[in-house]
Amino acid sequence: MSMEETPVRLNRSPGPTYREILDTDRVKPPRHFYEEKPFYDGSDSIPVERYISREFHELEKRHMWRTTWQMACREEHIPEVGDTFVYEICDMSFLVVRSAPDEIRAYWNFCRHRGRQLLTQSTWTPVLRCPFHSFTWNLDGSLAYVPTEWDFPHVDCDELGLLSVGVGRWGGFVFINPSPGGETLEEYMGEMIEHSAPWHFETRFVEAHVAKIFEANWKIVEEAFMESFHVAATHPQQMVRLGDVNTQYDCYGNFSRALHPSGVPSPLLKWTPTEQEMLDNMLDIREGEDAIIVLPEGETLRSFAAIVGRDQLRPAIGDEADTVSDAELIDAMEYTLLPNFHPWAAFQRAVYRFTPYGDDHERSVMEVMLISPFSGERPKPAERILLGPDESWTKPGVLGITGRILDQDSTNIAAVQRGLRSAPPAGLEVTLYQESRIRHFHKWLMDRIDAGRQRDRTSS
Repeated sequence: MSMEETPVRLNRSPGPTYREILDTDRVKPPRHFYEEKPFYDGSDSIPVERYISREFHELEKRHMWRTTWQMACREEHIPEVGDTFVYEICDMSFLVVRSAPDEIRAYWNFCRHRGRQLLTQSTWTPVLRCPFHSFTWNLDGSLAYVPTEWDFPHVDCDELGLLSVGVGRWGGFVFINPSPGGETLEEYMGEMIEHSAPWHFETRFVEAHVAKIFEANWKIVEEAFMESFHVAATHPQQMVRLGDVNTQYDCYGNFSRALHPSGVPSPLLKWTPTEQEMLDNMLDIREGEDAIIVLPEGETLRSFAAIVGRDQLRPAIGDEADTVSDAELIDAMEYTLLPNFHPWAAFQRAVYRFTPYGDDHERSVMEVMLISPFSGERPKPAERILLGPDESWTKPGVLGITGRILDQDSTNIAAVQRGLRSAPPAGLEVTLYQESRIRHFHKWLMDRIDAGRQRDRTSS
């Protein structure tokens, strides 16, 4: 079956659909929010080996990480000509270079003489010089200097440029593809570009950047953020004003999304909160504490929160704030550009990225960037803060309430890896709709691995 949507009508939770919730809003969202792209490719279980097998990790490296577009950095990480950014994935290292005022290039990070990494950390440099023997390349990748050139009569210097990889730019992010020559980043992203155009990610800056090491395979961490099914058990405080099991899941070619309705209670609650109770929950007002804000009579949380959100946006985008839909201001909406890039949609600030920790298939890193609007000159991006497996997301003090929520998510992850290691050979049974983005992810991943295996067989 293809990666396109299926006509099968999958089971849905009781309560209003996301589209029905949108119909009650004062300012309606763009057309694509009303599209439903459910994914169905059968009900097979997910093999445990995909999370614990070193052999499977090697397949991912060869047939996915080496052939796929992936976010490397933000453009503001390399604002000046000569700025470089070292991007590493598994056992591969790349240099992203600002080679001209409006030109970004990327190369495999190794010297073509003896193989040493040209740079081990991001920096500014006028040329790319190997510290071992001083072979030197220009920023455009051409060879600039060969020491004792007389001893290399067998080398054609014109053929000894740095080995390039594909580079793409979108929304202020810089992507690389280790295997250039295939589809462009724009072709790879498809409709996601149109969806995200009004949100102007390119006009923001990295206000905070926190990463955390997990004792778990990178897919376990990523999949923890691909569904709302876990909210009732992991984030029960959110059920008062988050329609967790009413979330709409849509799967496209190389990306998927989740549209989580806010300002409506979970259908799993055994009582119906008032609009004021939902607002108090959103503002973290505890039982017995006085309300900070009292909703006007007859006002709903969704419409009130949208009004407040527009007032907060107005200094950054002016009168354009009046055209921003209620949903874009209040709902939790996340996109996943496969394999591992998760920008939260609209005017939410969080961006997630999930990678293996070095070349370790049972450890990983989750990164959280907060990208924020600014006025005047673009501020410098925040330095990345790296947390150990046992450190709290709240420790750096820069993520706000997001850090507390991420701590709740983190309690499950290492325990999942330990459970999978001890499991007998079996598959994981996941839901058909609520975890359809996970099913879509695995279908996408296996399609790439199978295609790579076929290429290997054909070329051998």
